[in-house]
Amino acid sequence: MLTISSYGKALNHPLKRLDTQPSAYSITLEPNDARRLALLCGQFDENLRLIEQRLNVEIRSRDNFFAVYGDDKASESAADVIYNLYQETAHSTELSPEEVHLHLRQCEREKPMTQSASNAQPADNIDSFSVIRTKKGNIKPRGLNQQRYVRAIQTHDINFGVGPAGTGKTYLAVACAVEALLRDEVQRILLVRPAVEAGERLGFLPGDLAQKVDPYLRPLYDALHEMLGFETVAKFQERNVIEIAPLAYMRGRTLSNAYIILDESQNTTREQMKMFLTRIGFGSTAVITGDMSQIDLPRGVSSGLVHACEVLKDVEEINFTHFDSRDVVRHPIVQSIVDAYDAFENEN
Repeated sequence: MLTISSYGKALNHPLKRLDTQPSAYSITLEPNDARRLALLCGQFDENLRLIEQRLNVEIRSRDNFFAVYGDDKASESAADVIYNLYQETAHSTELSPEEVHLHLRQCEREKPMTQSASNAQPADNIDSFSVIRTKKGNIKPRGLNQQRYVRAIQTHDINFGVGPAGTGKTYLAVACAVEALLRDEVQRILLVRPAVEAGERLGFLPGDLAQKVDPYLRPLYDALHEMLGFETVAKFQERNVIEIAPLAYMRGRTLSNAYIILDESQNTTREQMKMFLTRIGFGSTAVITGDMSQIDLPRGVSSGLVHACEVLKDVEEINFTHFDSRDVVRHPIVQSIVDAYDAFENEN
């Protein structure tokens, strides 16, 4: 049966409709590899139980034969997920519940596209661009939107990543910056964030500039430490290879041969956003991330991110990647929280 995999490829896998019960599908996984089957099922079959809970189906297995019972569409989706996960085990040594969650999310996103395989458009192939390589390991973008986001960062000088928390916007931006630095494509990484919580007035805070801004940039630091290690990050900071700066201090600068990440950009004003975008010099890449649902600006002050998305939407050299709750890669309940808040705000 022709289906669409989690990465948008057309795959022929041995999915069969069982005549013994309505809404039942079977799938035989080849090759019959005990190690891969153990990875697929997980400890105490936790991965299969997760699929059952999310899709409200029942899965029965013996060796490499799996049968799925439940709602017709849900059963077929579960069989697709099982097949796609088994393909993943060919190149990995573990299969975490998080990976199962991501495949389930991707299956739900692409299911409307599977109505007619002949009409399905091939999505971006994860093999068409390299996995992000950092000092501490490789980082693989998860899901189609993250793949498109990474590809856009690699091919555009200015990129916007807009969406709710937990979609990987900032983490992938830092990963791309680290990879570019290690490849000597840029000379430094610049981390920028509006300090709206301090009213943009940092003078009264204790410590030097780095110590004043550090608490606001902690998510970026966590990602850097994970990818480079604490000692390397500290050494790069001493040499100003990694530089941190509040957005208000960017005025008048020209940033060439640098990787610039503006985080929490929804808290910039129109003037600040325009000022930031016009700082970019030759050989530089800028990534602007933000969540329009978490604007902390004073009442009556419009967001620079919202304004930029409207003003710059037709500029070909600038890319916009929009994420939604289906792209969340944190705990599954985070998606439900995002959806609940969005529904409440839409009603009011």
